[in-house]
Amino acid sequence: MTASRLEQALGYAFRDGELLQMALTHRSYSSPHNERLEFLGDAILNAVIARSLFERFPALPEGDLSRLRANLVRQDSLHQQALALSLGDFLRLGEGEQRSGGQQRPSILADALEALFGALWLDAGFDAAGETILRRYETALQRLNPGQDIKDAKTRLQEYLQGSRIALPQYLLTGTEGEAHAQQFRVACIIEPLKIRTEGRGASRRAAEQMAAERALASVEKK
Repeated sequence: MTASRLEQALGYAFRDGELLQMALTHRSYSSPHNERLEFLGDAILNAVIARSLFERFPALPEGDLSRLRANLVRQDSLHQQALALSLGDFLRLGEGEQRSGGQQRPSILADALEALFGALWLDAGFDAAGETILRRYETALQRLNPGQDIKDAKTRLQEYLQGSRIALPQYLLTGTEGEAHAQQFRVACIIEPLKIRTEGRGASRRAAEQMAAERALASVEKK
């Protein structure tokens, strides 16, 4: 796919196309690659999310703000944001990474999204990059409940179902992919009374379960 499709999804057109290409280049492909941009992107993402939380929750203490921010910028959350952009379709990976499914690997996608944010900062400045980041995170920020969202997705799903007197979900390992050093796990989350079945992927079974639980929560909300 062409990078212009990614720019449309992101809602921002890069003035410096080389910056965008660097952000999409994994170290397995060539140098320069995106690791230095990832360093910048991590900094701006944390700053933008921290300010948004600071303004949204004026009475919340520092410890709770830190936990909310950590929840939003952790690898699982970045991976979900990257999937929403179909970011893996645009990555430049070496042959080995392509063969082992690098386009879907949570760590690679999360790092590439941070690199993309770093490239935005260099291309447009802090304010424009911050606006783009907040657009991506608008739904996640609106859903925040300081009493709940410091808990992981499996815990939140379990508490919701218990509170509604619905049977707890089953988590089933449905498959593994890739070589031993770069394995990907697939896990299904099944809530039989609600006829909900979601699937998650991750570099560990736990990460895959968390993704499946997050998707199940979204399905529960729709019902």
